[in-house]
Amino acid sequence: MPLSKGFAICLFVTASAFAQAQSFVAVDVEPARSVDLESRRIRVLPSGDLLGTSVNAITLISAGYNVPTNPSDRLSNLPPWAYSERYDIDARASSGAKQSSLSGESASTLIPGMFRQILADRFHLVMRAENRTLPVYALVVARGGPKLKQSNLSDCIFDTAQGGCHSFVIGFGHPLNARAVDMDDLAHYIENWTDLPVVNRTSLTGVFTTSSEGWRPMRLPPPPPNGPGNVDFTHLQTIHTVLSGLGLELRRGVATLPFYTVQQIQRPSQH
Repeated sequence: MPLSKGFAICLFVTASAFAQAQSFVAVDVEPARSVDLESRRIRVLPSGDLLGTSVNAITLISAGYNVPTNPSDRLSNLPPWAYSERYDIDARASSGAKQSSLSGESASTLIPGMFRQILADRFHLVMRAENRTLPVYALVVARGGPKLKQSNLSDCIFDTAQGGCHSFVIGFGHPLNARAVDMDDLAHYIENWTDLPVVNRTSLTGVFTTSSEGWRPMRLPPPPPNGPGNVDFTHLQTIHTVLSGLGLELRRGVATLPFYTVQQIQRPSQH
């Protein structure tokens, strides 16, 4: 029976419950040696190892729980240090994981569990999850069909570097510039600046190379400390115009999504 609007189911979630078949035998988390923007990166290697440089906790939570990295109603009670403090991560996979291939569909299901295990083991994260039915934007294929270029990057599992996969290149107005992203990645990314959550309903599979101009955010996150202040985005296109260039569009719809409340999170202790 589908949930009616306003109906909610609550449960407590420990990240380790979602690690699935992937596991780490050692997870080292240390204060970042560098907080320079150019040094920030997360990689999942074919061996199953996960390496992070200058990573904050919200980035791990975003990848593990599919919530925006910007402040959002879908994630509450997160302390400020989860945004500001950065860490270097060295997570080594078990021998069983090293013998299996992290590619294709297996990677898409295993990777969130990898982030959740790190959050459980080293940040002692416990969430309360509440499913809510609410208005959303559905990312769909426009009437004329998709205008997307299939990516030839086939051996990248997860890498936030500029030439990596499943991530976007940072730029003014958040252009949709990426070497290899799927439609879940696209929906997850633009939700950081939309006024409603975004869900992928395109039915498109595979990874694509995308390129666009920057776009005017529907909502702005709080400005960073010591930042430049108000930034004028009014001259940029709307997200609807940008997506139309990719043969995609946002349509209003309804979906049931998890909303998370942090019950516990701790700074990782040093070994």
